[in-house]
Amino acid sequence: MSPGSILLYTLSGLSVLVWIVLLFARGWFWVPGPWLEPDGSRKGADIDCTHPDRGWPPVAVIVPARNEVDVVDETIAKLVAQRYPGPLTITVVDDRSTDGTGDVLHKLATELCTSEPLPAGDDPISANVLRVVDGESLPPGWTGKVWAMQQGWEAVVSHDPAPGVSASFVLFTDADIAHAPDVVRQLVSKARAENRDLVSVMALLKLDSFWDRLLIPAFVYFFAKLYPFRWVGSASRRTAAAAGGCTLIRREALERIGGPACIASALIDDCALAREVSRQQGRDRVWLGMSRSESVRCARSYGSLRAIWQMVARSAFDELRYSASLLLLTVIGMLFVYAIPPVLAIAALNGVAHGNLVWLIPGTLGLSASAMMMVSFIPMLRVYGVSASMALLLPAGAGLYVAMTLTSALQTWAGRGGAWKGRTYSG
Repeated sequence: MSPGSILLYTLSGLSVLVWIVLLFARGWFWVPGPWLEPDGSRKGADIDCTHPDRGWPPVAVIVPARNEVDVVDETIAKLVAQRYPGPLTITVVDDRSTDGTGDVLHKLATELCTSEPLPAGDDPISANVLRVVDGESLPPGWTGKVWAMQQGWEAVVSHDPAPGVSASFVLFTDADIAHAPDVVRQLVSKARAENRDLVSVMALLKLDSFWDRLLIPAFVYFFAKLYPFRWVGSASRRTAAAAGGCTLIRREALERIGGPACIASALIDDCALAREVSRQQGRDRVWLGMSRSESVRCARSYGSLRAIWQMVARSAFDELRYSASLLLLTVIGMLFVYAIPPVLAIAALNGVAHGNLVWLIPGTLGLSASAMMMVSFIPMLRVYGVSASMALLLPAGAGLYVAMTLTSALQTWAGRGGAWKGRTYSG
């Protein structure tokens, strides 16, 4: 057998083996879930609203907002309208927006809420409290979102003396995330029923364009492969992750890790926060899942390849700890996993068609690996209501994400790493 034939058999055999391992030994990452159930409140058996020590605990919602004028009126109104049986306060930090976001927020604070909480059980529009904090300048060593989270946390702490406001849980959520009316109730139920210190939900991202349909489900699919959701919160696994758009954390745990200040410089703040909680509180105290029926959804779409590219390039190299070696391994790994199988399959079909039977077995293996890859992507496409035929383009999506990761590295080396909404951070 020639060296070329040996190489073909080796590559095709390894590609099948890799996909078998991914499908059956990587936490079933390709099967969507676990889910934040709509009826999660009924699972919180320890919650008894008639008992002062076992009723619905106060929750403080903290929302960092920077240049969100196109969606913030919708998302904040949905937070104010939460049907949560206990005291709920919403603190929105205007992170020095330049598009009028601050004006919209102050107007909402006047129109939607009173300045003090009313007794639990009143109409949520009047019972939930909205406060707006005008953000201060970004200090050295901080990323913008985490600094806004810190200012929101300080505002929550400063209001502790007010009756009924001292929060037992803190919900960090992004200003472009819209929450269904019972989400806060479901999150608190999940945390209390399972004794979790951090409960996070991956928001359903909005798809409006071809690029959204090609890349957004793939983004969640790749994220789940990197951080298998079912491994998060397992005492036997080191995997810790969260989705920053919706993360509920127990106040005691937040205080123990030092508040948002403990992740001051983090670009990927959600996973950094989950790692701190897991490290100090225990691996089984973190939960990450998905939401059904758009109960937690992003109110805006990226819409264009450029917007998605900027989003990924902002933090991809940070995920690799700014390591050139990890970057090289990642590029090689992605190309091997997603490019080799279809290339082998296409080449084999061409070779067999021309009577070269040496391609028969490598081609069969390449087709098998390609089929496993594409079939594994279909469940995520269904979550997003995208045609299963888009699974055929998963290798193209993977190639684009490799290019985005390389862009992230090049921007960092050029001193423009972490560029987002007018700010640049160096690695």
